[in-house]
Amino acid sequence: MLNDEPLIAIVDDDESVRVAMGGMVESFGYTPVTFESADDFLKSDKLPDTSCLILDVQMPDMSGLELHGKLTASGRRIPTIFVTAFPDKRVRDRALRAGGVCFLSKPFGRDDLLGCIESALGKQTL
Repeated sequence: MLNDEPLIAIVDDDESVRVAMGGMVESFGYTPVTFESADDFLKSDKLPDTSCLILDVQMPDMSGLELHGKLTASGRRIPTIFVTAFPDKRVRDRALRAGGVCFLSKPFGRDDLLGCIESALGKQTL
């Protein structure tokens, strides 16, 4: 893979979701990297190279919203897609007000994820 391919970081505590999303991201031609927790992502060497972040809203220890807030507070503005198995209008509104690019409810389709990634990366969908 080329070094200039966008790196898409996926942070989700559900292994099956991480594997499935990683496969989809790779099939779109991007480079996925997955993390089991927000803390794992923060401690990784991939943080500075991440072009787009896909965050599960509800995770133990640190939620996707908390991770996004922590990154924003530290000056890192990574385009973020929030995903959740528990859709809630208030949480959705909060995530989008905080700067989220998209808010997807699990399960979601390939086209939905691709559209969100392309929006996050500033590309036009075909």
